[in-house]
Amino acid sequence: MIFNRGSGGVQHPVGKRDVPPKFLGGATPDLQGRDRRAVLAEWLTAPDNPYFPRNIANIVWAHFMGVGIVEPVDDMRLSNPPSNAALLDALAERLRGSHYDLRDLVRLITNSRAYQRATIPNDSNRLDERNFSRALIRRLRAEVLLDVLALQTGTPEKFKGLPLGARAVQIADGNVSNYFLTTFGRATRATVCSCEVKLEPNLSQALHLINGEMTHQRVRRGNMVGKWSGEGKSPGEIVTLIYRRALCRPPSALEVDALLKGLPEDAKERKAFLEDVFWAVLNSKEFVFNH
Repeated sequence: MIFNRGSGGVQHPVGKRDVPPKFLGGATPDLQGRDRRAVLAEWLTAPDNPYFPRNIANIVWAHFMGVGIVEPVDDMRLSNPPSNAALLDALAERLRGSHYDLRDLVRLITNSRAYQRATIPNDSNRLDERNFSRALIRRLRAEVLLDVLALQTGTPEKFKGLPLGARAVQIADGNVSNYFLTTFGRATRATVCSCEVKLEPNLSQALHLINGEMTHQRVRRGNMVGKWSGEGKSPGEIVTLIYRRALCRPPSALEVDALLKGLPEDAKERKAFLEDVFWAVLNSKEFVFNH
């Protein structure tokens, strides 16, 4: 249960006198009978505050594009100008005009040509990292990767304080974690800096996916291959289901031929073989990276 205590005042370390809250710039709000959070929200979203909508628009843009219009997203200062000031201003104005409707901003960004560009570079944008002339390949965030692994293999995760099947993206406590989330760079939320999130791939991550229980044991424990086989699915149909489930596309004829070339005759060995195919797909760059 969450409730507002109506407190939150602080005392000056010298003299122990109460220090009234002030906004940046020196204005002192009237808190009489009001929720401090509501007063703060009104100040942040006031029409004469140009900074808040620009910051929020930049953060949302960076979430979907992989790089902010101002980069790093926490470094908003005059000496770190946006790569496209007109774009940032337009997004901020759209956010303000919609009364800070984030869904409207998300819809605008994801329907844009900039977001829908391919990651395959050409001669004109091969070196571009800041002007959004092509999409950037990014590893899935730690929470998202754990959630999709649990979903694909049919093995729900259990986190402290949350029911079985809760998603990692629902964890509010930075102290609640596990080895997978730590290895893949989930923020500890010790600070408000977005730099806490680590998206750079490393050897520990690769070894954990290849050798750890996260994929191999989950594939076996979820027994998706066994369920499909029990439904009368052929090996070719199972491979197609694996690809559609994990990669959102059917396998090519070349991929199916290559994968089924060594298919064993024994039913038990065939099941293990197809589980290895599932494991390999979950370890592929196409699964682990946004592209």
